[in-house]
Amino acid sequence: MTEPGDGDAPADLQLTSAEWSMWQAFRNGSTCDLHIGDPARDDPHGQHLWGPERRVRARVVALLLLDGPPAQPGRVSALKLTGAYITDTLDVAGGAIKPFVELRDCRFAAEVVLPESRFTTLRLVNCAIPRVEAARLQTEGDLHLPRCVVQSGIRLTDAHIGTDLMLNQTVVHKDRQGRSIMADGLTVTQDLQAEMLESYGELSLRGATIGVSLSLRGSRLSNPFGRRALNAPQLTVERTLYLTAAGLANSPFSSSATPPYGTVHTPSRGTRVQRFECEGGMRLDDGRFGDAVDFEHARFIMESDQELSLRRIQTPELRFLGERPQRGRVILSGARVVNLVDKSASWPGLGGLWMAGFAYETLIPRGHFPLSLRLQWVAAATPEYAPEPYEMLAASLRTTGEDSDAREVLLAKQRRRRETLPLAAKAWGFLQDWTVAYGYRPGRAAVWMAILWAIGTIYFSMSPPPPLKTGEAPPWNPYLYSLDLLLPVIDLNQSAAWKPGGGAQWAAAVLILAGWVLATTVAAGASRLLRRQ
Repeated sequence: MTEPGDGDAPADLQLTSAEWSMWQAFRNGSTCDLHIGDPARDDPHGQHLWGPERRVRARVVALLLLDGPPAQPGRVSALKLTGAYITDTLDVAGGAIKPFVELRDCRFAAEVVLPESRFTTLRLVNCAIPRVEAARLQTEGDLHLPRCVVQSGIRLTDAHIGTDLMLNQTVVHKDRQGRSIMADGLTVTQDLQAEMLESYGELSLRGATIGVSLSLRGSRLSNPFGRRALNAPQLTVERTLYLTAAGLANSPFSSSATPPYGTVHTPSRGTRVQRFECEGGMRLDDGRFGDAVDFEHARFIMESDQELSLRRIQTPELRFLGERPQRGRVILSGARVVNLVDKSASWPGLGGLWMAGFAYETLIPRGHFPLSLRLQWVAAATPEYAPEPYEMLAASLRTTGEDSDAREVLLAKQRRRRETLPLAAKAWGFLQDWTVAYGYRPGRAAVWMAILWAIGTIYFSMSPPPPLKTGEAPPWNPYLYSLDLLLPVIDLNQSAAWKPGGGAQWAAAVLILAGWVLATTVAAGASRLLRRQ
């Protein structure tokens, strides 16, 4: 322990030259740089051994952080250490660390233990770390871990980050439970930036809350032998979740970079990109996203039993613009979005898409997505007939003024429903479809009526029936007689005055039945249109 006003280290510490340099730099707020000037030997992730001239005991680092010496007059104390090899376990669990902390290009011999500690700002940049244990960590400012390589996982359960959490270009391997980053209940007041992150294991963000945006642009999440590569049910992101490509040229991966809010970050033309890739399942069930969920250029590599699950998510805009998954399933059951921005080439085929209860208001297709392909999209999502996807698509088309397309969708629904009916009902359905397309094409009824009227007129002109009562029948008119037989409700005082027999009786019966069929199907179609179904 140091005494107030005393800037010297306790004698029993027996500081090495590297530790003495670090001690003095802490009091000055300056950087203690232990690099030797050879990029290959200064690389913390390389194979070269680091000698004693770069070794700093974790005990001395902890003493500076928890009970360090006072700053030099006119300076602010801060731990800024570069190129050091920190031996033993750095353990400040439960401590309150007031100085600014930035460790850059450092190697840690053992895990970094930070549970329930409190920092102002903590930055570990391009460091090699066996493990980061930081459950319930609190920071007033940033927590930065860019370009670090962590061999056995990061634990940030219930941590609270005062501003930004940065994991750009970090490489994290799984722990003994198979998790790379365990951050359930995490709260980040501003952005969580994890662009070009490499995660080998399950990235868990269950119940996490992000105050602005969550960016995983260009990241690669790999957990092929586990159930999920990203497990984030009940995730709340106040703005946008980016699972998109990142530009490899001129990309702003500095520790101070914060993307603009509310815009779509698309690399400019000609820029090499690294797309977001997820090898394994993804779960975003019950998530809430204030602006959008963006899957542009995303690639999903799943096994047959794995899922991209978006059950019951809520967001103003879903941009499903990635590469079509070859295996696995995309689940949208119960999801609610306002704008669905999609491409026909992004959706999986038959059996790979479930969207029972999926609600959207406006379709915004990118590229060629005609109604025929949209109907295939609905059919792929309903291996067994369900009316809701068809009705939702028709409602969306009507909202944008495409009433004719909406009727085509509802006709496709009736045809799909017919496949589930018994034989008699199926035959009746075929008849309705062939005649007036279930009432969705009422013009067909007029055509059939005209054809039957013409046939009846010709037939009865050649074979007029005798009057029912001699002297009481009106003047014979084959046109009016045929029309009276066809119209099931209107009485033209013709059919009751004549008594057809033989073939004429059969012809009259055919016209009467045909008239009732046409009238019934037209009435059914009209009632559907009036109900806007």
